[in-house]
Amino acid sequence: MQEKKLWGGRFSESTDAFVEEFTESISFDKELALYDIKGSIAHAKMLGKQGIIPQEDAEKIIKGLQEIEQEIKENKIAWKKEFEDVHMNIEKALTDKIGEAGGKLHTGRSRNDQVITAFRLYLKENTQDIINLLEDLQRKLLEKAKEYIDIVMPAYTHLQRAQPIRVAHYFLAYLEMFQRDKERFIDNLKRIDMLPLGSGAVAGVDFPIDREYVAKELGFSQIMRNSIDATSSRDFALEFLSNCAICMANMSRFSEDMIIYSSSEFSFVELPDKLTTGSSIMPQKKNPDVLELIRGKTGRVYGNLVSLLTVVKGLPLAYNRDLQEDKEPVFDSVKTIKGSIIGIAKIVEGLKINKEKTQLAAGGFALATDLANYLAEKGVPFRQAHHIVGSIVGYLVNQGRELESITLEELKQFSPLFEEDALKLLSPFVVADRRKSFGGTAKEQILFQIEYWDKILNK
Repeated sequence: MQEKKLWGGRFSESTDAFVEEFTESISFDKELALYDIKGSIAHAKMLGKQGIIPQEDAEKIIKGLQEIEQEIKENKIAWKKEFEDVHMNIEKALTDKIGEAGGKLHTGRSRNDQVITAFRLYLKENTQDIINLLEDLQRKLLEKAKEYIDIVMPAYTHLQRAQPIRVAHYFLAYLEMFQRDKERFIDNLKRIDMLPLGSGAVAGVDFPIDREYVAKELGFSQIMRNSIDATSSRDFALEFLSNCAICMANMSRFSEDMIIYSSSEFSFVELPDKLTTGSSIMPQKKNPDVLELIRGKTGRVYGNLVSLLTVVKGLPLAYNRDLQEDKEPVFDSVKTIKGSIIGIAKIVEGLKINKEKTQLAAGGFALATDLANYLAEKGVPFRQAHHIVGSIVGYLVNQGRELESITLEELKQFSPLFEEDALKLLSPFVVADRRKSFGGTAKEQILFQIEYWDKILNK
């Protein structure tokens, strides 16, 4: 016979090898090992404090768990599939180490509340890591905004040149987007930071446990109020995966921008050599592989969200083994989003703007809106002014000319209201700095925003 399962008292047959292979989770949930030990130490302390188990047994358990923790850190633990998951592996290792007292650790708890406690501890730590990484990325975007405040580029709509902006305004746009991502993760922490331990399998615990003590030991700010909800809900993980998906979407958009802007057709930015790769056949190539992988990995993070949504959509209360499928999507998303944020931050830190290219592209017909506004300021209805300037654009396009080449005499052919001062609008810097509304691209507004973010990010 195989070694008896820790839960095997009710069974007369050994577990089929297929079942062991199919149901095991140790191959991936060993990621939770240190969090499981942290939860178990707190639980053991509480059991001893409450007199639920003898104090000397509690001390043996804690010492044994600390030794196992060190073995895990030194990669000396042999994880076994026959013990199914990380929690049972650790309990078996503890019993082997300290004997019968190890079996008392599971008094007053179930794997159901044990598993979800370790999972929440894992997500608390990793969510905070992601928040810190996003803040570091924001600081790098802020520094780039400061560096390139006096360079202009075209802003795009429909991937067509729209209006000139200062390059700093572009970087601040992504800083704002990542701020909202950060805030979503911060808000998510409120719902992750809730202690489920003490809920038992589904109905609570019939021992005089002290959940407040355990919550304090583990650093949870709240205690879950319903044992059914505590063991069966995964909405906090769904929210986390949703936040990851949105954040990856924002990073994918930035990646797409940089891929386009670094192409020979644009040449707006130069990516750092150390963050690009070459071609096996074409010597001239400098490929933006990091950015392309971030763009590609966004799809897998979307998939992780859909995967868990699909798992939970039809589950009856309370715990079901389907919920074992909650770990891998989360683990994968954590690894993917952390790597992606680090990658974007390195790209931002090392990229250089091609001043000549961006400023050349910021002129031309990107200045047309301000000619229409000029006429509107003279009392011409904007729709009529729009039509007049559209005619000017068509006139120049037919001659293969840019807007800066037009003369005052030519302008007057389209409207007698054009005066010498209209020609001053044919500068991307002048046009950009006319956008003085709050949130606009005028230098004075950008300096105001930089000062604001300096206080927020560098306090």
